[in-house]
Amino acid sequence: MNITVYLGSARGNDDKLTEAVRELGTWIGRSGHALVYGGSKSGLMGELAESVLLAGGRVTGVEPQFFIDAGLVYDAIDELIVTQDMSERKAIMIARGDAFVAFPGGTGTLEEIAEIMSKVALGHTDAPCILYNLNGYYEGLKAQLSHMIALGLSTPEQQRGIYFADDLAGIVRILERG
Repeated sequence: MNITVYLGSARGNDDKLTEAVRELGTWIGRSGHALVYGGSKSGLMGELAESVLLAGGRVTGVEPQFFIDAGLVYDAIDELIVTQDMSERKAIMIARGDAFVAFPGGTGTLEEIAEIMSKVALGHTDAPCILYNLNGYYEGLKAQLSHMIALGLSTPEQQRGIYFADDLAGIVRILERG
C-alpha cells in the first residue's frame, strides 16, 4: 500500500513529534508499505523518509522544482518526482496514495489534508483519510467537523472516511480494517 503522509518540513519544538514520526516511518517500512511524501530532507519530512528507508521501505518524494533549487531534496529516497508547482505536487501525491495520513504540521499540511477530506465527502475516493491526533493536535478540527454536522452543513455519511487516531496503533487499526 502507498501511504501518502502530509507533514511539515519544520521539526517543531516538541521532541515527541520526532519520536512519533520515526515510529510511523519505521512501521511503514517494516510492514511492507511504501511512503509517498513531499520529498524534503528537512525537519519532520526528513525524519519520516529516513526512518522508512532504515526500516527497508520504499520512499517516493514529490517536490516542486523551487524546493529542489533551494536545496531541500532528500537525495537518498528511491524515487523523486519533480513538479512545476504545489498544485501538481498535490495531484500526484493524491494519485499515488492508497491511504492518507496527516501528521501534525502547519498550514500546508492542513491545506493538503483538507483536499483529501473534501474528496472523501464528495465520494471521489474511498481511501482512508487519517488525522494523526498526536497529543490532541487535531482536536480543534475534530470539533469543527462535528460542528458542521450539527449545523446541517455536512453529514456523518460525508465524513465516514475521515478518521482521527491518537497513536500509531490507531492508524494501524484503521488501515488494517481496509
